[in-house]
Amino acid sequence: MTSTTPITGRRLRIGIGGIGIESSTFCPHRSTADDFRQTRGQDLLDRYTWTQGDSDLADTVEWVPLLHATSLPGGPVEAESYLILKDELVTRIREAGPLDGLVYDIHGAMSVIGLTDAEGDLTEAVRAALDHNGTPDDPARGRPMISTGMDLHGNVSRRFAEPIDLLTAHRLAPHEDAWDTRERAARNLVHCLREGARPHRAWVQVPVLLPGEKTSTRLEPAKSLYASLADIEKKDGILDAAMWVGYAWADEPRCKAAIVVTGEDAELAAQEAESLARRYWDARKDFLFVGPTGSAEECVEKAVASDKRPFLISDSGDNPTAGGAGDLAYMLGKLLENDAIRTGKVTAVHPGITDPVAVARCFEAGVGAEVTLSVGGKVDANHGGPYELTGTVEALQRAADQKDRAEGGAYDRGVDMAAVRVGGLTVILVERRKPFHTLADFTGPAEGGLGIDPRTYDVVVVKIGYLEPELHDMAADWLLALTPGGVDQDLLRLGHHRVERPLYPFDEDAYEVGAGPDLTPTLL
Repeated sequence: MTSTTPITGRRLRIGIGGIGIESSTFCPHRSTADDFRQTRGQDLLDRYTWTQGDSDLADTVEWVPLLHATSLPGGPVEAESYLILKDELVTRIREAGPLDGLVYDIHGAMSVIGLTDAEGDLTEAVRAALDHNGTPDDPARGRPMISTGMDLHGNVSRRFAEPIDLLTAHRLAPHEDAWDTRERAARNLVHCLREGARPHRAWVQVPVLLPGEKTSTRLEPAKSLYASLADIEKKDGILDAAMWVGYAWADEPRCKAAIVVTGEDAELAAQEAESLARRYWDARKDFLFVGPTGSAEECVEKAVASDKRPFLISDSGDNPTAGGAGDLAYMLGKLLENDAIRTGKVTAVHPGITDPVAVARCFEAGVGAEVTLSVGGKVDANHGGPYELTGTVEALQRAADQKDRAEGGAYDRGVDMAAVRVGGLTVILVERRKPFHTLADFTGPAEGGLGIDPRTYDVVVVKIGYLEPELHDMAADWLLALTPGGVDQDLLRLGHHRVERPLYPFDEDAYEVGAGPDLTPTLL
């Protein structure tokens, strides 16, 4: 651990900012600056509880809001849009006045057209701006520290990790601890600045790349692996322990699992990091899907035949909250191929296929009108194209009647929506990509909403991977459909060619029996 002069006798000045998105390089969608919820000033400070006047940190820290930009996952970010956001963040850091540190609020799986390590590029620029903004006449300040709280589905390359002083990540998937992670990053930073401590970081990547649906902390082995982090953190000489599963749907060399253990005891940090990395590697074949799986046809057939209601199906390959385009009509076609659903003997609801033209047609026609639509398959045209359907407009909802949400850092902007009924199926069309994770996403506001209650349907098919808590609680039973798309769970059929090899599961037998990769950590 490097020691600097503890900062006491005055309030710390700590900036807050970052750019966060999860980007599938296999998704034809392109993310732009308009897709990001951009927060500045008091609105940015209002995101967190620990920045408020009644927080125990209020007398200790002056929080300096910079720029925070977060987007619903999608395809890679267009280069021009990335540069706009990056330049503003860097400029605001340079113009903020002397800063003791930065709470770097990012996701960790951003891909940008033309870059192979977007977070590495961004972080180098952020570090340079912080260092430029130092105070040569006040050496007691020392070099500003950066602390980041990330999504466990982020990637941690050495290029990215080296300029950062403190790294931590979520310990739950689904991410019910997202705000706890950000607070831990902030409090670790305050602690180190007050103590004059610059801990060692033991960093190691593990050549394993698995989808989030195989690494949920609801199940073993992820449950025990992640639960062990708190115990490691409690050891004398250790400040934090973090583990990333990486992001499976980007084809970049940095994409793989990673471990970082932070502490003043370099030897112990390295020991714990190597042990954790070894346990992760040894368990690589034990990771299973978070629920029973099947093809689209198999899942629909089983759901229709079941007596458990509502029966939920995940259309996992086109999950917009993992980076899918959200406009594939593949599952829509499979639902309407089923006689019981098509004839109305079984009811089903399928949100939310992205198609602004079809939504506009529904608004032009009005509730109760019959419409013939070419649905979906316009952004991601690689898996069947549009689906032609004729149905009745059941409900409409304007974006103006909804509230923007930024839960856990994901941006869910209000969108125009239309519900169209075909036989026993109600399909919810959206004019821009939107997740359906909660009951409120279906029902809408008290007045003027879609008024669709998924609990009243026999089958609910959602573009999602593992079920978020409210859907999980709602489901009497569920299946994970292994559907095609930009976030296909079958990594071997996606076509990775830029990831570093050997890498499990692409090279299952790359090592001799009893051997394995070098998991010796690097001290940063």
